[in-house]
Amino acid sequence: MTEHNSANRDLFDQVMVPNYSPSAVIPVRGKGSKVWDQDNNEYIDFAGGIAVNCLGHCHPALVEALKTQGEKLWHLSNVMTNEPALRLAKKLVDNTFAEKVYFANSGAESNEAALKLARRWALDVHGADKTEIIAFKQGFHGRTFFTVTVGGQAAYSDGFGPKPGDVFHAEYNNLDSVKELISEKTCAVVMEPLQGEGGIISPTNDFIQGVRDLCDQHNALLVFDEVQTGVGRTGDLYAYMGLNVTPDILTTAKALGGGFPIGAMLTTTEIAKHLKIGTHGSTYGGNPLACAVAEAAFDTVNDPAVLAAVLSKATLFKDGLNKINDKYNVFKEIRGKGLLIGAVLTDDYQGRAKEFLNAAMSEGLMSLVAGASIVRFAPSLVIPDADIAEGLLRFEKAVANIVKG
Repeated sequence: MTEHNSANRDLFDQVMVPNYSPSAVIPVRGKGSKVWDQDNNEYIDFAGGIAVNCLGHCHPALVEALKTQGEKLWHLSNVMTNEPALRLAKKLVDNTFAEKVYFANSGAESNEAALKLARRWALDVHGADKTEIIAFKQGFHGRTFFTVTVGGQAAYSDGFGPKPGDVFHAEYNNLDSVKELISEKTCAVVMEPLQGEGGIISPTNDFIQGVRDLCDQHNALLVFDEVQTGVGRTGDLYAYMGLNVTPDILTTAKALGGGFPIGAMLTTTEIAKHLKIGTHGSTYGGNPLACAVAEAAFDTVNDPAVLAAVLSKATLFKDGLNKINDKYNVFKEIRGKGLLIGAVLTDDYQGRAKEFLNAAMSEGLMSLVAGASIVRFAPSLVIPDADIAEGLLRFEKAVANIVKG
């Protein structure tokens, strides 16, 4: 065993707030889709930092962008703009429905900006009564108090006192439940175009189009939270592009920086004008370092060959998981789109997703969960096929260990 000095798991308990319970494994080095810990044990990364490391670890394009910008300019403030922020914003505008961009540091902050903009737009355009926000049960939009209230999981928002008001929750893929809630008082419907934390649930075509139509009928904005689905994760640059439905506001983060913290809110000029000078801000939003790295990540992912490969790699994943399931019968469904995949446990294994994660870790594979009964995979979009094959072999060993007891 190597000498870890004092930077071990015990130190976490001594000095860190206990809202996390991290693994005893402490990674120290990564390359591509592989990670090594303090004892030089190798892991294949099917987790991607929760859909963040879209190009794996230490991708040359990202490393070069960070080094180059790091020798030029680190931070200003939004009293001034900077070249990397302008270049990245132009690329986001040129490649999406959007005409205007607001930069933040995270998905939660991007969603906070989107929600504030929707409320401000409604106040300015329609008056003080149009304040209601409709979101979806089991949704997830971040951990600020506003976004965690909009997210449809009470366990995350309870226990902090009175919640922001006029927030209501419908059932995902149930258009009638949206119809029951929506009215002329609705300022926005906020949704993930594929629910991530809520269970890797894809929308039906009728549902997603129906929500768009209801928003149009009631003069409400449609906000897509693409924090997890954006920047190539589903095989499209953004998931809305594969759904033939265009939102009014879109949020993006996670993979946008390929591991460097950054978020963005995208919208139209007509809506954006309601966040006039002084109405919202972010100290680090549009930071030159973050925008330079994000530009490199965006350029690398926004390539037809890379996006097409996401779908072929997804097929390898799903075929491999189905073969494992043919042997061990632990999954009732393999679902998701692109490289956001959920393996839903059968009734016999309900509530045991964390056991599968831990067993996989013991075999040298990093994975995720989406709730108590779904094993989630969100690897690098450019993960080599050989790493997919090896990772699935390790996962099969983990499954076998659990089945054998």
